[in-house]
Amino acid sequence: MKTKSIYLVLVLLSVITWSCTSEADLASSKSLKTSINASAQSLTTAMNNITSSEGYKLLSSSGKSLMAASKVQGTFMPFDTASVSFGLADVAGVWDYKAALNYRHFKSLNKYFQKSATETSTDFILRLPESKIKSPMDFVHYSAADTTLTNNYVVDVSKYKRWYQQYRPGFYWFDYEMNSNIKISGTNVGDLGIVTSNHEATGYKFVSSFAFANGYDASTTYTTGDTITSIYNIDKAGQTLYQEKYTAIRTSATSRYREKQYDLTIGNVEIVRNAGPNSLDSAKVYVSGVLQTKSKVEIITLTSTDESTITKKTRTIQITFDDGTTTTIKDLLGSTIDDIGSVFSTIREAYFATDIVDKVSDYIYKNK
Repeated sequence: MKTKSIYLVLVLLSVITWSCTSEADLASSKSLKTSINASAQSLTTAMNNITSSEGYKLLSSSGKSLMAASKVQGTFMPFDTASVSFGLADVAGVWDYKAALNYRHFKSLNKYFQKSATETSTDFILRLPESKIKSPMDFVHYSAADTTLTNNYVVDVSKYKRWYQQYRPGFYWFDYEMNSNIKISGTNVGDLGIVTSNHEATGYKFVSSFAFANGYDASTTYTTGDTITSIYNIDKAGQTLYQEKYTAIRTSATSRYREKQYDLTIGNVEIVRNAGPNSLDSAKVYVSGVLQTKSKVEIITLTSTDESTITKKTRTIQITFDDGTTTTIKDLLGSTIDDIGSVFSTIREAYFATDIVDKVSDYIYKNK
């Protein structure tokens, strides 16, 4: 009787275990399709919020145009191998845009600023009209109305380090770091951070981040050398909404770069592919860290480049769910892919901040 009772308990436990396992497998198979769709929708919502924000409008409207405006001046830098090094303490103070001083002819960007005689700061603060930032080509063109403009656009630089050395005309080795907060009419727009360097031995590195006032953070990293690494990240309150990492290596200065690792995260769905002994392993897909064994992922290269990513639109990914249905990241995200690429391009090319800040800081340091 005792033996039969034990047998019945074992049978019941087996049935319960089989039932739980089957339900877990079913939930897992459902979770991938449900999760990837929900995560894609959350990302689309996030990108809509980012691209409609004042911070993004500022980034996207004033990037390359300000660089073009500054080139109108045609500044000439003579070849000089001596190194230049200075930091925040060397340029600290409050500088205001003064258009009325510059109505006769074109001048370099730094000549449009005058140091405040009444205010001091341990930060490096530039104040200028918002309209001059959003229409940079107007920066170097005087009109009588410029004297009525309010300096409502404020760049507050709280960290600043520069070192550079010209190694041939127009080309530099450099180290650069800048953290700044941007306000328009007293309202916070966001925080821009840049760390970049270029050295003969270690190659080029660029890290840029922008913390939008609506709580979203976007950052991008790119390094060169024997190993190329690119990272694109969008998150909110520490939760990853989008992250793409691409790593490629070469064994010599003349060999081609070969992909070593690829990792794409959208919400709680992660797709990973690593280099195996002879070639790239098959891509694996995880939901909240759990490997999905009944689904298939295929990474398709659209354009062969040193950086093959979704962000750069040089690759796409096809997912086949265990029920046989398929989708692609392009189908899931649609035009959101374009928005993602645009956000990272504008962050990477944040000339609107660095061009003005660097030109005025150069002027201050060299004329002290």
